[in-house]
Amino acid sequence: MNDSSDQIGQVADSLLRIEIELRQLGLWEAEPPSPEALQSTQPFCIDTLEFTQWIQFVFVARMKVIIENDHPLPAVSGIAPMAEEHFRGRPESGDSLVRELEEIDRLLSGN
Repeated sequence: MNDSSDQIGQVADSLLRIEIELRQLGLWEAEPPSPEALQSTQPFCIDTLEFTQWIQFVFVARMKVIIENDHPLPAVSGIAPMAEEHFRGRPESGDSLVRELEEIDRLLSGN
């Protein structure tokens, strides 16, 4: 197996773990947000979506399409710091989710 397909496998596994963490936090949503909300031009759709909705409906969804269609993976990812900020001061702990996002950031950035 070459490095690229190995990386894709690791990223796919990481996406699954991110989904599991969102489900365990009770933050995985059955209904997608409105198409308008997903059209936001703000980083992370910060004006229209909760950060966890952005992870589910934008990041995970896009990454799955990239992997399924054999497109090149993004070379840079910096989601974990946003997640840390999102969960700061909230009753639920996002620590496990933040760790998974740190992992995918590391995999995509090649560190």
